[in-house]
Amino acid sequence: MPKRVLIIDDEVVILEVLQGCLEELGDMEVLLANCGLDGLKVAQLESPDGILLDVSMPSMDGLEVLRQLQLDPNTRSIPVILLTAKVQPEDRSRFAMSSAIGVILKPFDPLTLAAQVATLFGWVE
Repeated sequence: MPKRVLIIDDEVVILEVLQGCLEELGDMEVLLANCGLDGLKVAQLESPDGILLDVSMPSMDGLEVLRQLQLDPNTRSIPVILLTAKVQPEDRSRFAMSSAIGVILKPFDPLTLAAQVATLFGWVE
């Protein structure tokens, strides 16, 4: 049974690229949400195996979404990988202090993304 990944990102093109990479190259089932609030709802309803979460989103940024996921007993155990273009030292320290299991930098390599995601989530056999 394929692993189920929820992608939360406000950029439609990024959602489409990520979905294509994970489904075609990683044999994963992909769920999509284009904002933090929708992402929280999908995470509660669908209980994905992992979440790819954009850091920079309007109204509710990724770190706030992550905080909300951690507060909910139904979603706190879902591993989260942050997606970001932010690479400043202060950003890296904020990410390191979060409960995320890893960070993938944008722009990412579409050909290696599925393997990178599987490795970070610990799904590599």
